[in-house]
Amino acid sequence: MLMHQLLIDQAQRTPERLALHWVDRDVTFTYQEAVQAMERMAGALASLGVGRGDRVAVFAHNGMDYLIALFGTWRIGAISALVNVQFAHELDYYYADHTPSVVIYTHDMAEAVRRAARSAGSVRHLICMDGPQEGALSLPALMAANLPPPPDPWDETAIAHLAYTSGTTGKPKGACLAHEPTTRAARCIAERLRITRDDESFGPTALSSSYQLVANLLPPLSRGAGVHVMGKWNQTAGWDALDRTAASLFVANPTLLGQVLHESRVRERLPGRLRAGLSGGGPVPPTLKRAWRDELGLPLVESFGQSELGGFMALGFPELVAEDALLARVGPALPDKEVRIVDGARNPVAPGNIGEIELRGGFMQGYWGRPDKTADTIGTGWLRTGDLGMIDRDGFITMRGRRSELIETDGVLWFPRDVEEAFCQVPGVAQAALIGVPDAELGQRPLAFITLLGGDDVGVIEAGSLKAAIEGRVAYDLAPLVVSIVAELPMTPTGKVAKAELAARWGALA
Repeated sequence: MLMHQLLIDQAQRTPERLALHWVDRDVTFTYQEAVQAMERMAGALASLGVGRGDRVAVFAHNGMDYLIALFGTWRIGAISALVNVQFAHELDYYYADHTPSVVIYTHDMAEAVRRAARSAGSVRHLICMDGPQEGALSLPALMAANLPPPPDPWDETAIAHLAYTSGTTGKPKGACLAHEPTTRAARCIAERLRITRDDESFGPTALSSSYQLVANLLPPLSRGAGVHVMGKWNQTAGWDALDRTAASLFVANPTLLGQVLHESRVRERLPGRLRAGLSGGGPVPPTLKRAWRDELGLPLVESFGQSELGGFMALGFPELVAEDALLARVGPALPDKEVRIVDGARNPVAPGNIGEIELRGGFMQGYWGRPDKTADTIGTGWLRTGDLGMIDRDGFITMRGRRSELIETDGVLWFPRDVEEAFCQVPGVAQAALIGVPDAELGQRPLAFITLLGGDDVGVIEAGSLKAAIEGRVAYDLAPLVVSIVAELPMTPTGKVAKAELAARWGALA
């Protein structure tokens, strides 16, 4: 199965049903209209000499043209390569890495795109979504020309999408995702989430993230459901849009899921016909799951994946979890993946023991242009995730953190998530992040950065009282822990806390 075939199949079954909706401009395509637009995009790209295996870069804000650019690229056997607009200053690196032949962009990104295109030397055409610009073709004009597309090359094994890693352990790498395993993963995710044709999914996070691809886009389309995307989210406008569209699934990260919770408290009701939230991009505090359960009466489903997968290694069910002790679990592995926990010698460990998470089944073909990194990650046939976790006797996976984020303080290993979740249980705390910085005496000193909830009822919270509040909730000696209250935490485009940036900020102050 090909990614774009999902649109074609549903257009044949239910051509007039909602397929895609761009919330910000209220632009809607039925399945039939989406296929017609895809064919026009495919014809436009083919007329510019784009063919099988060529990279089409998209550098834009969320929108309908963005979505159609993806489908049109896949339709002609080319490879979509996406970069978040937050990385305009690093665009030269990305284009040098995947050497696109065509770049599709929004007008406000022109300067960064031109600079990176000149540096890469591979770019034959720039296409502006908003009309003609100096040195760029007009996407509206190309689409209006209704140029005929070539025959579909129909290669399920071909690379369709470059999903860039977050770069937490080095420069971002392009994970090569092929059509068939990614589409198979999407169908498994749709089944786990119990998506039906009556559902509508709403995703406000960046389309450049692989999380949008495998959570908000492909799974609903595999079931003939509708997909909403939004570019300019804030708590009130986002809640209003979620209510207005009557979406049933909210696909976001923990920060935005927390905002929906807080706004629902203010409005004293749920938005629209929401039946579940889906979280990705970073671990979900059990306190947030509990609040969704107890206050909203809705399940907050946690996913666990990474760019290399084209899917998830674990996913919960859209049902309420009654026992608080089970809220830290993500969920079982999905049917398309075999997941195991191994020790340092890569031997499987018994249920309940912590080790590195590995998997086999559908995942990337490798990293674009990096055979050495590919061999390190998937050379044995198992993908080494670099994540630590455990599997219980029910087969449920609990994420414990990245191996690279472990903190060794005075000979004792600290799992940051233990401390972060303890802080999140303290009334008035919104988010917590723990990092380790070099210390001549301890090896590493743990530093906790805390953000607080707003409102007059929170009271005055001091760093010292926060540290005292988690005494006894964690198994570590908290004497070396330094706590700082900050206005906000730096975030990656996928919604993870940017811990490297926190460490850099601390280093600049030290």
